[in-house]
Amino acid sequence: MNCEICSRRPDAVPFAAHEGAMARMERSNRRLWVIILVLVVLLAGSNAAWIYYESQFVDEVTEIDQEVDTGEGDAFVSGTGDVI
Repeated sequence: MNCEICSRRPDAVPFAAHEGAMARMERSNRRLWVIILVLVVLLAGSNAAWIYYESQFVDEVTEIDQEVDTGEGDAFVSGTGDVI
């Protein structure tokens, strides 16, 4: 394996090739930043939409009072309506 390419040092890359590679990486990095920013905006938008959706509902608490004739002592009303 004595070829001219294999025997070159790694720092002996032509300037034009290095500049071309750097320009491609800069474009790639810029695109990645744009994608990151778009994803952050979409995440914030989906959270805002979810909060808006959940805020449409109102929790209502109702209290029911019943009168029971027990004669003497306390009465216990079970969930089925039986009075003990």
